[in-house]
Amino acid sequence: MREEEKLAHDVYVALYAAWRLPVFQNIANSEATHTAAVKRLLDQYGIADPTAGKGVGEFTNPDLQKLYDQLVAQGAKSLAEALKVGITIEEIDILDLQTRIARTTNADIKLVYGNLLRGSENHLRAFTSTLQRQTGETYAPQYL
Repeated sequence: MREEEKLAHDVYVALYAAWRLPVFQNIANSEATHTAAVKRLLDQYGIADPTAGKGVGEFTNPDLQKLYDQLVAQGAKSLAEALKVGITIEEIDILDLQTRIARTTNADIKLVYGNLLRGSENHLRAFTSTLQRQTGETYAPQYL
């Protein structure tokens, strides 16, 4: 989850640099808070941080590295594609968080993941409404 939250943050930083749309910066800031929340869990449970020493756009997990590269390239094509990238990330995060919440009995982990889930739901709404306002497109869910 730490790397997934970092992926969201880093993609949104790249998309903000490309498009200068505030929704990307605002949600990137929120994702930084999410990564910090997961880091506290890692520290609490003595788990190594997979993002240690990694810069923006750098990942330990090769699948996440590939996904980052693909999403940034897709988001560079157009503003509509950039917003769809944000929607995709949030849909996947929601599914992953729902799965992880169901798999743990630890109250502290459930609390953090529940907060992240609510954040991702808010981000999804922000991206879909921005897509509608900016492009007139209505987004059809791809993963949810």
